[in-house]
Amino acid sequence: MFFKKKQYESSASLSILAWRKFRKNRLGFGSLLFIGMAVMIALLGYLISPDNTPFANEQYLELGLRKPGTTITFLPVLKNEEPLQHNFIYVMLFGQKSRFTSLPVSSWRRDGNHIIITEYTDSPTLHPAEKTFSSGEAGAPYTRTFWLGTDRFGRDYLSMLIIGTRVSLAVGFISVFISLLIGITIGALGGFFRGWIDQVVVWIINVVWSIPTLLLVIAITFALGKGFWQVFVAVGLTMWVEVARVVRGQILSIREKEFVEAGRALGFSNFRIIFHHILPNIMGVVIVISAANFASAILLEAGLSFLGIGVQPPMPSWGSMIKENYGYIILDSAQLAILPGLAIMLMVLAFMLVGNALRDALDVKTSTVN
Repeated sequence: MFFKKKQYESSASLSILAWRKFRKNRLGFGSLLFIGMAVMIALLGYLISPDNTPFANEQYLELGLRKPGTTITFLPVLKNEEPLQHNFIYVMLFGQKSRFTSLPVSSWRRDGNHIIITEYTDSPTLHPAEKTFSSGEAGAPYTRTFWLGTDRFGRDYLSMLIIGTRVSLAVGFISVFISLLIGITIGALGGFFRGWIDQVVVWIINVVWSIPTLLLVIAITFALGKGFWQVFVAVGLTMWVEVARVVRGQILSIREKEFVEAGRALGFSNFRIIFHHILPNIMGVVIVISAANFASAILLEAGLSFLGIGVQPPMPSWGSMIKENYGYIILDSAQLAILPGLAIMLMVLAFMLVGNALRDALDVKTSTVN
């Protein structure tokens, strides 16, 4: 009991020391804060999105390709059917259909119990028509600012970027979890038992490693079909190889240590020795690999969506947003392709910097922190 208590105290001291070293790395700690902010944006989702309809897909064709900061006046008109009202959690996760149809207007005026509007148009050759609505079927006009402008369908671009954050982070979390589950299991079996089991594991690793990652992801995606969850599984099934290689190599060097021999002498099962004594000693390396794999998963998802075999419309994805708008780079709406590309670059860079900072913090050979 005394030795176990001392072991826990030693582990806690190492964790505190690693955290202090990590905090002293300004780039790594700042990147962690950036990732935390992105996670909060992804979790809140539709609650902070200017367009909280499902997939941020409220379209105003007459407002296509508006510049950032454009302010438009809208008239809310009641729909014929009342959409179902959902609770707070449902709205946060999936959005809420609007009770109104918002009509862009150039001008409006009241005439008794009626509201007379002039339809929105920015063409000097078109003469907008006037429409009249009663006070019972239309609400009070309001103004709305499109802070990042609109795409060619008139959708709010800021809302699409916010909801697209969910896709990138979700792909990273789920695919990394799948890769860890498969990679740690296979690598641990090969490294601990060696012999013919290790030969089979090494053969499987070499076969999968020899196939280009993107091609393998595309093949798995075609086999599973296009869709949201299919992308997660496809990316996760291609990222376990590096985890398995590192885990196998680490266990090969640790399995001969004294504490492993002591576990065998005490009659511990192989499962207990692997998962309770060996794996905790290599989790630092696994965490660093996971950070790098997270960045790779974001890039793979963006590439698949750009090719049209990833997340499917109308769900917004940073990769699909680049695909839909890369033609505007040479026109006067380059921000439609630059903004999601910049988001991908910053997210990948943040995870890489966090991974590098974790590597330095978990390295016991580096100097201690006062």
